[in-house]
Amino acid sequence: MPKDSQRSSEEVLCDICGTMIRARGLVSHMRKCEKQERLRIEQAELAEILQESAKTYDIKVEYHPHSKIPSTIHRFVDFSRHRSMEDSVAEIALEAAMTKDQTNRLFNLLHRSACGKEAFTLQSHDEVRSFWEMASERFTPSSVVSVKYRSEVHDFNMYSRPLWDWALDLLRDSRFTKHFPWTANAFWDAQSRLPPDAKPLAFILYADKNKLSSFGTQKGYPIIVRIANLPIEIRNGVGVAGSRVVSWLPIVNENQKDSRKASFVNFKNAVWHESFLQLIESVIQHSKTGYWFDCGDLIRRLLWPIILILSADYEEQCIMSLIRGLKGKFPCPVCLVPQDMQSIYTEELTLRTSAESQQVLKTARLAKTKKARENHLKAFSLRDVENVFWKVHHCDIHRALSWDCMHANNGGLWSDHLWVELQFWITDLGREAAVQIDSNFDAFPRWPDLQHFSRVMKIDFTDSATHEDISKLVVFAAQNILTRTESKLGYLLLRCIRHFVMFDMYAALEVHTEDTITAGRETLREFSTLLDEYITKSEPETGKNWNFLKKHSNVHVFDDILAKGATRNYNTKPNERMHGPLRAIYLRRTNFKNVATQIIRYDHWLLTSTSMRSEIDDLDEYTRQQVIDPEAGEEIEESFSQIEQEHAADTAFSGFRIRLNRFLNEFLPRFEIPFPDGRRVHFRPDDQVTVFQYLRVNYESMVDWRLKRDLLRCNPSFFGSPRYDCVMVKAQDQPFFARLIFLFRCSIGEIVLSFALIHPYDVAIGHRRRQDIDLGLYRVRAKPRASLELISVESIIRGAVLASDPATAGDYFVVDTIDTDIFLRMKSLQAHYVN
Repeated sequence: MPKDSQRSSEEVLCDICGTMIRARGLVSHMRKCEKQERLRIEQAELAEILQESAKTYDIKVEYHPHSKIPSTIHRFVDFSRHRSMEDSVAEIALEAAMTKDQTNRLFNLLHRSACGKEAFTLQSHDEVRSFWEMASERFTPSSVVSVKYRSEVHDFNMYSRPLWDWALDLLRDSRFTKHFPWTANAFWDAQSRLPPDAKPLAFILYADKNKLSSFGTQKGYPIIVRIANLPIEIRNGVGVAGSRVVSWLPIVNENQKDSRKASFVNFKNAVWHESFLQLIESVIQHSKTGYWFDCGDLIRRLLWPIILILSADYEEQCIMSLIRGLKGKFPCPVCLVPQDMQSIYTEELTLRTSAESQQVLKTARLAKTKKARENHLKAFSLRDVENVFWKVHHCDIHRALSWDCMHANNGGLWSDHLWVELQFWITDLGREAAVQIDSNFDAFPRWPDLQHFSRVMKIDFTDSATHEDISKLVVFAAQNILTRTESKLGYLLLRCIRHFVMFDMYAALEVHTEDTITAGRETLREFSTLLDEYITKSEPETGKNWNFLKKHSNVHVFDDILAKGATRNYNTKPNERMHGPLRAIYLRRTNFKNVATQIIRYDHWLLTSTSMRSEIDDLDEYTRQQVIDPEAGEEIEESFSQIEQEHAADTAFSGFRIRLNRFLNEFLPRFEIPFPDGRRVHFRPDDQVTVFQYLRVNYESMVDWRLKRDLLRCNPSFFGSPRYDCVMVKAQDQPFFARLIFLFRCSIGEIVLSFALIHPYDVAIGHRRRQDIDLGLYRVRAKPRASLELISVESIIRGAVLASDPATAGDYFVVDTIDTDIFLRMKSLQAHYVN
């Protein structure tokens, strides 16, 4: 041992572990070593004891006598296994909350590596991070935006990728340049203003501040971009050419001292526009001169950027257009409708223009006093801020702003006003009426992409999509409750709602013609007339104020459609869906500090991954030899005697085999199908058919003439409940509706044909009831159960939803609001019925 007089820096040897230790720390080091050595010896002795015990002892498990489970003896080694790799991988999948698809992909990769097909060389998270850094180009980290407020310059960090660079990267991909054309009046007009060889490159921009954390303490301000030239299936999708976050705007924190002050509001707006300038600066430059570029298809084009569409809710539209909002004299960002005339429907409106807004600001800034300047701006509801979009050639900010169905209709006029009013009148009828409407909603048949509701009167949480589905069904559910005799004002409101839903369906059409535009405008006028009547008659009782912007904004819908195409081109719904993934990145991929750079970086890695994956998928698709249909349902071989025995209690199957023989002997000659061996069809009781419970029906949409598909069920136990979907069936005169009862396939000689046993709903109704006419309902009536018919599945046009009328047994209403195709088909059918 060293002496106390020796220097503390001298090193000595530890007798236990054999390492050189400074003299000062030797005592504490040796204590630690002694403890570790004792623990090692104890573990070695225990392992030796357990190993010896395992050779001679088993483990006996005894259960409580009340369990009546006999004792069991297990080998000791079964309890001393090490944890398997499968357990560890399964635990990781559970902790990461991986989806079924992600889990299957992980397992597939593990099997490929285990089989030696591919080597796996990544060793750590740092290596994965480095891989994505190398695979992706880096985004612009940040730029500083400086804005003056109260004689002090404030700096804000602005995170973005160059918008123009992102667009050019997309155009380098030959898969997308073939989709370059895009049509609508605004696009056509822009093309007309450009040189003959110029090609407009049209941008769709979306901005919305949203909450990242659950309690809203952390917020994000993403800018999302799309290319309007691409088909909507691509640009609204999740692939490489879909929507992309290109910028993260700074958020100006507001304190109590500056809250609601005009100068501070102007300051916040100035920060927004100065920040946006950083994003579109290159676009502004090229909007003056164009830009020659060699696209991915090896064609050199003169690209001319235009900002065609700005998609946003009202709050963002006020910032983009720099108007003063709801309390201004002219609260609409598109036109100069007076604040007190928003409830009045008129098509004679003075539209705002960028040129006039610029002139107003220029004139105001020439005023001698601050008060005079402010008064002049207030007269037009404008702010004392330069608008960044004025710098972009061929862009009028007020024409680029677009009507949004989600905020104006589903999450606005309907959810906050019409639905609230309807609930008021239902509640006014008493508890039984509320119970009845919930029961009617619960009785609706299920249908893909349409939510099923067990109750609606006191639903806890509803987003705009839920409200949209409620509005589509509510007239059918309330028609026997809010009648003319029970509630005159409730009935009038129901008529308003029916016209509102029809207007909403016209606005949602994927493709428009002159006829649909005309019909849509007429429906909007009828809705406005009925609503004005309701407002006048109900005001003494409800006292509701209907003078708000979302009622007024509908006047611009069809002008927007003519200028910028179908509303799905500028609907905010696809953009709002991106808030979820951004929140997920915030929660799972950031350290909750300076989150903008982390979110944009990770989102860019996802873009890189998506690009690589799409190219691999294209190659896989090219080399794939066969396609497996994942929707293939179970098929069963059954004899006629089995079928009739299983359905002996159902009169619909009485004499099923004989009826099929009779049907086929008429069906085959009608369609010039030869009899097998020249003899009439005569199935025997032991002959078999193939029974199936799932049917795919392809049809041409009346809206956009594309191929659509309905997935129909004919199943006695679909997820535990019977489901027999309804269909629209071809007939010589006009289509009729029916319910699928039984689907089967049979062989007739060398020919295999598929048929359906259906319950027709084609009993003559006679004169239409006044209520059906008022509410635009198409009533059908079922034949007796014993009058079922056989048809070829080829005669099925498409699927349908029929809602039963609780007031008349056997009567149903065709729900014409489940999609735009059935909406147009029913319009045509109703016109034929009236004629």
